[in-house]
Amino acid sequence: MFNQRIKNLRKAMVNKGIDGVLLVSDPNRNYMSGFTGDESFSIITLDKAIFITDSRFTEQARQQVSKDYEVVQYGGNFSSFLGDMVEKLKIKRIGFEEDTISVSTYNGYKKNVKAELVPLEGMVEDLRIIKDEKEIASIKKAAAIADKAFSHMLQFIKKGMTEREVGLELEFTMKKLGARDLSFPSIVASGERSCLPHGQATEKVIEDGDFLTLDFGCIFEDYCSDMTRTIVIGKPTDKMKEIYNVVLQANKEAIKVIKSGITGREVDKVARDLIASHGYGENFGHGLGHGVGRQIHEAPRVSPASETVLKSGMIVTDEPGIYIPGFGGVRIEDLIVVKDDGCEVISSSPKELICL
Repeated sequence: MFNQRIKNLRKAMVNKGIDGVLLVSDPNRNYMSGFTGDESFSIITLDKAIFITDSRFTEQARQQVSKDYEVVQYGGNFSSFLGDMVEKLKIKRIGFEEDTISVSTYNGYKKNVKAELVPLEGMVEDLRIIKDEKEIASIKKAAAIADKAFSHMLQFIKKGMTEREVGLELEFTMKKLGARDLSFPSIVASGERSCLPHGQATEKVIEDGDFLTLDFGCIFEDYCSDMTRTIVIGKPTDKMKEIYNVVLQANKEAIKVIKSGITGREVDKVARDLIASHGYGENFGHGLGHGVGRQIHEAPRVSPASETVLKSGMIVTDEPGIYIPGFGGVRIEDLIVVKDDGCEVISSSPKELICL
């Protein structure tokens, strides 16, 4: 698996005209090597792969890193060490992750590395965009844990609890079910706060008549899940039902068109046009979805600006929403595998309006 990923990267390197790549970010470095730790580096040339770490991680790297790599321990200033390695490997043009390193780190590279520094411009991310069977299986497991946790939360949530209490129980439950960690800090937003797309849990008390939005996910074997469900505490008003049903219909209509060959913009338009047709176009401000994998937000985007053509093996979210300040909001989000003849929804939690 890692041997093939390295081969694919080398093909991309040749196309870009570079003879070396430096990987610093955890998602990219670990995707290419099998390492699960952090604060380490990889240098990949057209004929060598070197994994660089310090004494804290050397033994871990020897156990985890693909046999395609030589594991090297370093100490002291990394920029100086990198300069020596680049000279030793005779690298003339080395690609770096321009979205990851700081300006001061870049200046250190410029000072010590006697090679041209070339921005990678998402080279490894482009390789990660289509998931293999093992990656999809890990994401499905993370999604299954989230589904089981949501089922538990429907029994746990009661009016009078705080959002923070709900968030803590949700985190505990996912970890108890086998999650390594959260994909992101859980969004728990009730009442008027449910109009905040990223409203993290507060000490607000959940009250009768509130919308309660739960947006959450977990990590299993380094891969993330992501799901949103909005429920009602008590009895919903007619307007709450209307908004919920519009969002649900938008979610379902988008699922009907997701398949290999359609662009992210085209999928977004289906849901956005439906919401706008009911008079809520101005209340849906974010994109319909995003890719999910080693990171909770990665390529491809499903938004009005996305010209990316979806392909089989990509995993995206479908998360339309309506947010009305002073009233509340609804979001319904599924995790979806793109296929040649359609798609597979891997979030199995019910989507019809649930009232507790």
